[in-house]
Amino acid sequence: MRLRRITARRSSVHGTGLFALPPIAAGERLVEYKGEVTSWRPAAARQRSELGHTFVFGLSNGRVIDGSRGGNSARFLNHACDPNCEAIETGDRVFIHAIAAIEPGKELFIDYGLAIDGEITDDIREQYACHCRASACRQSMLGGGTSPL
Repeated sequence: MRLRRITARRSSVHGTGLFALPPIAAGERLVEYKGEVTSWRPAAARQRSELGHTFVFGLSNGRVIDGSRGGNSARFLNHACDPNCEAIETGDRVFIHAIAAIEPGKELFIDYGLAIDGEITDDIREQYACHCRASACRQSMLGGGTSPL
């Protein structure tokens, strides 16, 4: 029987987050980001109805994994400007790996590195504000990363 290594619970950063149960070593694969693989159009329409939550993970082939449809706890990964995890894409699958040692009880983070089309307005900045409290926080979930969540 395999022991659980992560759990979802209330986050001080945003809504629900993922947290380590046992110690996690750098390089460990933690979870697959699951959901419906689809195009941006239907996924974006769903996201508009769930303002404030981003459960869509963009793939390099232009499709997305919509964690709001058939997803698992990986959809609760929050953004941080100094993440302790990264997303590794393999075909239409994405796996979350630790990039640093993570102590029990610590929240797991990836850098969303979001990109948007068009002008970045004050409303857009507010919608994508970062609350990670890292010393080098960009104050935004936009840009700067490699995880196209």
